[in-house]
Amino acid sequence: MTGRNTGELLLRVDDLHVSYGRVEAVRGVNLSVGAGQIVSVIGANGAGKSTLLAAVMGALPSRGTVEYGGRALRHVPLESRVAAGMTLVPERRELFGAMTVEDNLRLGAYTRRGAGDLDGVYARFPRLRERRTQHAGTLSGGEQQMLAIGRALMARPRLLLLDEPSLGLAPLIVREILRIVAELRASGVTVLIVEQNARAALAISDYGYVLEGGQVSAEGPASRLADDPAVVASYLGG
Repeated sequence: MTGRNTGELLLRVDDLHVSYGRVEAVRGVNLSVGAGQIVSVIGANGAGKSTLLAAVMGALPSRGTVEYGGRALRHVPLESRVAAGMTLVPERRELFGAMTVEDNLRLGAYTRRGAGDLDGVYARFPRLRERRTQHAGTLSGGEQQMLAIGRALMARPRLLLLDEPSLGLAPLIVREILRIVAELRASGVTVLIVEQNARAALAISDYGYVLEGGQVSAEGPASRLADDPAVVASYLGG
């Protein structure tokens, strides 16, 4: 592990392995996320990024160590991880399309007593307030991503895991979504984001990892990775 985090270490992943049958999708990954940071994991499609997040969240079986807030999570089920302050926004968003925006949001607070932070979510995403009685399935792609993030925030997470939040969205909407993600850091939410859009992800991150073939091939401060010739050539378009 690197010694880069001088403050509280919120998430530590050590020698993580995830397999699908005989195929090892994640191989010996080490990473850490300091409290109050945005950390990005970049890499091509099929690099193992989504598998990594799912394993951290407890949605996939894995070998290795995952620690959250200093607590080992080996035998902690997904539901308990959510209750402890970890929340995942999946790549497919997994909204309930036949339910209203507000009902989808309220479902995000099921691990909390009361209604969660509905007013706070609406303040952050005014468009969701405007569409609160609209069915989620009728929203645009960008609005659905806002709803997926808003639903996760209803649980008042300490650690937000974001899986490809820019996928399928227009550049203008991507900028808006990632601007909001960057603002979450100021409100005390720590973020681990996996992205194919490396340039956008590194622009809002404190630290980054490059995943290739299920392994970390490079890591460093996000600004340094963004200037690394090998990273630029492979992921930043020249």
